[in-house]
Amino acid sequence: MGVRNQTRVVEFVFLGFSGIPNSHIYLFLPFLAIYLVTVLGNLMIFSLIQLDSSLHTPMYYFLSHLSFVDICLSSVTVPKILVNFLRQRQTISYNQCMAQMFFLISFTGTEAALLAVMAYDRYAAICKPLHYSSLMNTKVCAVLAFATWVWGALHSALHTALSSRLYFCGANQIHHIYCDLPPLMKIACNDAHVNEVASHVASLFVGGGPFFTIILSYVFILSSILKIRSTTGKRKAFSTCASHIIVVILYFGNGSLNYNRPSAGYSLETDTLVSTMYCIITPVLNPLIYSLRNKDVKGAFRKVLESQGKLKHHHTIN
Repeated sequence: MGVRNQTRVVEFVFLGFSGIPNSHIYLFLPFLAIYLVTVLGNLMIFSLIQLDSSLHTPMYYFLSHLSFVDICLSSVTVPKILVNFLRQRQTISYNQCMAQMFFLISFTGTEAALLAVMAYDRYAAICKPLHYSSLMNTKVCAVLAFATWVWGALHSALHTALSSRLYFCGANQIHHIYCDLPPLMKIACNDAHVNEVASHVASLFVGGGPFFTIILSYVFILSSILKIRSTTGKRKAFSTCASHIIVVILYFGNGSLNYNRPSAGYSLETDTLVSTMYCIITPVLNPLIYSLRNKDVKGAFRKVLESQGKLKHHHTIN
């Protein structure tokens, strides 16, 4: 009852950039540039996959979903950070904080599941080539893609529902740059033990489940590749997986640092850097990795540029 009698917090203050004097001056333009590159880069990949019929395959179908998720993930955090830079006040209301956390957890869960589905797709293509068309037909791909979004939404709904029972009555300063479950649990007035247990259990299933699926898929993939006698065949098989492996390492590596690092022993600056890498830098790297390492994507991009050039030339002549 003592907790309930205190004034309830209606606004939170982010401390993530407090260690950088005049941070709004130095960070607004870099964050804006990163956000624009993230949106435009992922939008380019998404559009290319829709426009080029040669990219209408399961692998690129899931890549288009990944690009869309990365746009959403970046849009959950960066615009609010940019607005706060302009206002020179790193604050967020309670309702906005809960909404930001819901969508953040939802999109991160969806991305983890998508990466697992993409690993399974590579497994089916390399290990079961004769059955690939039936294993990954249009209906199966649609169901798998839909399941990844449901996976993320259910995971997020659980944490958001549990977070609604947390009471914030005193300290309203979040040692972070956006609303997420771990920093909110640290400043809650009431017991957050249930939330902590749920967070650890969910991380095993929502994070560990997809990661285990990816590892298992690549164990079978590696085994199949090693059986290929042709050096060219091995190189081609490896190249189809290379971009995905890099993205998986970046995503799960940063995710592990963000959610599984010890609660003590890290400075606010380190926490800010890890959080930035996880939800802001990773989405901008994904389109660069896929576009720079993927011949099909680069080929589709060239075709679009050539068609645009021909169209302009035709209009000029007319």
